[in-house]
Amino acid sequence: MSCRLCKALVVLSFTLWVTSSTNADAACRQALALGLDVSGSVDEAEYQLQLQGLAAALISDDVRASLMRLPDAPVRILVFEWSGQDYQRVLIPWTDITSPSRLEAVSEKLRSTTRRQAPPTTALGQAILVGAGFLNQQPDCWKRTLDISGDGKNNTGPEPHHVNNSPEKIGDIVINALIIGVDATSRLSHAELSIAELTAYFVHRVLAGPDAFSEVAIGFEDYERAMRRKLLRELAFLSMSELNQ
Repeated sequence: MSCRLCKALVVLSFTLWVTSSTNADAACRQALALGLDVSGSVDEAEYQLQLQGLAAALISDDVRASLMRLPDAPVRILVFEWSGQDYQRVLIPWTDITSPSRLEAVSEKLRSTTRRQAPPTTALGQAILVGAGFLNQQPDCWKRTLDISGDGKNNTGPEPHHVNNSPEKIGDIVINALIIGVDATSRLSHAELSIAELTAYFVHRVLAGPDAFSEVAIGFEDYERAMRRKLLRELAFLSMSELNQ
């Protein structure tokens, strides 16, 4: 059997799992929406590093173990990409991670995704608004987390901190960030933001909710490592006191 046919069968299986899912009947310990930056500052190679990095991080041994820890109350994952104010594309619809094979199918779907043309602008606030909207589709999950990746500041649409200050839209959602920075020794021009400046921006304008945090990737080549660290922290098992609330 050819590799191309193998991939096609995995993607078909993934589609059947999603369409036949009984999510409404299952407990959900965490809804996790991951938003990937595909704005003009992200080239084709960086786009692939981001997708391949997320795909690899999800099936790494420690992240897999964390996801599989309580299969009767699974983590529910959605992945979308964003750029301008009117561009948000769902790559992985809401999917309960109930088995290693389903996780592998999600990872393979990400690996096989090809890029579409997107606006060059960075509508970070709108991405948060859309991500929160996805999470508000999952009110019964015990915990709801929005994970935004980005390599620059908002330059169009609503400002992130204005969105975050809307309790009716954000509610109890936690917003974490994976900041993609450029090492000072590798900066191409004065227009690129230093890691310190970008981190400060995300901390003060993007993060929201109890125990919100950011993880930094030193360039897209470091994305997989940073994503793995961030997922492990986000997926830390709920304490018994949280389960009893």
